Amino acid sequence: MFFRNIKKSSQDIPFSEPIDTDKDGNPLTLIDTIADKQDVAEEIDLKLKLEQLQKIMPATLDKREKQIITMRYGLSGTKELTQNEIAKKLKISRSYVSRIEKAALLKLRKKFDE
Repeated sequence: MFFRNIKKSSQDIPFSEPIDTDKDGNPLTLIDTIADKQDVAEEIDLKLKLEQLQKIMPATLDKREKQIITMRYGLSGTKELTQNEIAKKLKISRSYVSRIEKAALLKLRKKFDE
């Protein structure tokens, strides 16, 4: 049983064990190669800001502004659309979509800064 245990764990490598070196000669560990590249704090911050955005959008934007921002940035689980795609859907010009988007973003930014 002892020998079976040793055989099973003989292939185990600790996460902090150096397995290679980078181009500068620094040791590269296993945890460095399998670590998730996304910053958890950044992801949490983004989720909090999205929640805050969902709360202030109805009180800050009118119906058309909210519709354009939602479609443009893929909020509420919708697909992100270009200004041209939004213009075609709403039967308005792309430049009008751009003006509405710009005004809405300014309103939201102002509300976020309060």
